[in-house]
Amino acid sequence: MATKPSFLDEELCCSVCCEIFKDPVVLRCSHSFCRLCLQQFWEHRSSRECPLCRRRSSTGDPPPSLVLKNVVETYLEKKSEAEAAEKIESPEKNELRCSVHGEKLVFFCADDQEVLCVVCQTSKKHRNHQLCPVDEAALDMKVFYFMTEELRVILNCTVCIKCDCNFQNQAQHTEKQIKEEFEKLHQFLRDEEEARLAALREEEEQKSERMKEKIENISKHVSILVSLNPTFINKMFNVFIFSVDPAAPMTLDPNTAHPKLSVSDDLTCVRNTGVEQQLPDSAERFDYCVCVLGSEGFTSGKHSWEVEVGNKPRWIVGVVKESINRKGKITATPENGFWVVALRNGDKYRAGGVTNLTLKKKPQRIRVHLDYDRGEVSFFNPTDMSHIYTFKDTFTEKLFPYFYPSPYDDGSNSGALKIYPVKVSTTVQPPTKTNQAYSHKHRN
Repeated sequence: MATKPSFLDEELCCSVCCEIFKDPVVLRCSHSFCRLCLQQFWEHRSSRECPLCRRRSSTGDPPPSLVLKNVVETYLEKKSEAEAAEKIESPEKNELRCSVHGEKLVFFCADDQEVLCVVCQTSKKHRNHQLCPVDEAALDMKVFYFMTEELRVILNCTVCIKCDCNFQNQAQHTEKQIKEEFEKLHQFLRDEEEARLAALREEEEQKSERMKEKIENISKHVSILVSLNPTFINKMFNVFIFSVDPAAPMTLDPNTAHPKLSVSDDLTCVRNTGVEQQLPDSAERFDYCVCVLGSEGFTSGKHSWEVEVGNKPRWIVGVVKESINRKGKITATPENGFWVVALRNGDKYRAGGVTNLTLKKKPQRIRVHLDYDRGEVSFFNPTDMSHIYTFKDTFTEKLFPYFYPSPYDDGSNSGALKIYPVKVSTTVQPPTKTNQAYSHKHRN
């Protein structure tokens, strides 16, 4: 006799083939289908969509639904066992007899949960008890067993569905967290961009203000000169023509200066204030090493300048290549692009970070001489032009003057480094009718 389809038969049925799931897969919309049914359905469609809700699938190979597969296999196994048990008619069962009276067991006592023969059912022990035929009781027990099994499978399905729901909720929660974290990151980047642009605008305004002050000062001097007697101006101009200093100025590049450094308005003096300024963290600015570069780089020729170090107990001066690392810690060696001389602890001189030097006199100034074409960087004491040290190397890129006032050290090393170009001055003799001779001499 055909059995009536159970509730689980309907719930574990594929909506495409209307049969129990075979190799079930699950879509992102949470609907499940047989893998073969879904592939055949998609073959007749222009897009991969769910047969039930029509939501598009992002993949052509949806993942298997392992939980649903296990439930289906368990259900089919139990169903097969039940059907097999239903078909088997055991001869031994019909031959079961009462152990007391030897009669066939034909009744079942629901009160005592015992099988009885015709004699037992009339005994005082079972008088007024609820009795029924054994076959009827067996059928009731089978129904109860199958209902219990279906209930167990339903409970398992419920647990699986809850797990799937929890997984989806967890995925949605994780997705929300990721979006929130990225939004925070984007907001941080926007705030950082605004802060740096504001600092850049403020620095630009400060420089513009200083330029305006200098222009106003020059304009005042020009106004004074304009108001002077023309004859006097001509005489002053003639004197000026013969006393022009031909040396090119050496200046500092404030855009490379560490935020703790203070660069003078004329860009020739730098000191460590120990107080960090709010400046744009540009690519060319040093953020760890408290140093600054010269504004002009060199790729050929000979160049000299002097640095007044005074009585500072610590300093470093020399030249560096343009591509040196300006972020983080720095090791000042020629291998890293540094050709420098340093003073430590007031009396320890060193070249290139490794070579100890012995100086007879403590110099107040250091002359740096760069001969790019010969690959030499030399250092002298300009007071007596005594040689300190010379680096010999091969230069392949632009070199810049390098100035390191060293740490503030609670004010004990607050002195400034001041730059002086090596100049050639001209001494002019008063012009006469016979000659207008003049001589040149080299001075600092």
